[in-house]
Amino acid sequence: MNEKSAMIKDALILFAITVVAGLLLGVVYDVTKEPIAQQKEKAKQEACANVFAAAASFETVTDSSGAAVSAAVDGVDIDEVMQAIGSDGSHVGYVITVTDHEGYGGDIQFSIGVTLDGTLNGISILSISETAGLGMKAGDVLVPQFANKNVEQFTYTKSGAANDSEIDAISGATITTNAVVNGVNAGLAYFHDVLLVSDSL
Repeated sequence: MNEKSAMIKDALILFAITVVAGLLLGVVYDVTKEPIAQQKEKAKQEACANVFAAAASFETVTDSSGAAVSAAVDGVDIDEVMQAIGSDGSHVGYVITVTDHEGYGGDIQFSIGVTLDGTLNGISILSISETAGLGMKAGDVLVPQFANKNVEQFTYTKSGAANDSEIDAISGATITTNAVVNGVNAGLAYFHDVLLVSDSL
């Protein structure tokens, strides 16, 4: 076998391997696509339930084209809005997923649950990568402070919260605290300025 024939043979073998590998990847993708989508939907529903326990189900809010609603408020991304539905089928509020880009370690993503009267049921952190022992305390220190508050905007303080609109900052992690407070405020602003307005039309 001459050199040219050997090269052609090697090229054909590589081509065959590439085709078979591509077909196998396609089959694996088709087999796993649905279970992955189901897991993502289950995780989304669980996150919604964490911040809106009174709701029986949740439905994605879409725009006029049928796409999921998304926006930006004061530099914070409104990633998704879910309508909270009560056991009687009535609309009882919203779950708003936001991403703030001002965290010390990067993006912080969380969901907030808001009833129609503007009460913040609470927040649930979905993704955070702050400093261990400092900003990573957000789940334990910050999250409980937002529960069942009816205010339009929060601020943070280092000297002890004096009213419902104040949040005690994490000691040594004011950047993380600021990011979470700003994210919550953006979600509440979107609720008051966009969602309530569209509900009243």
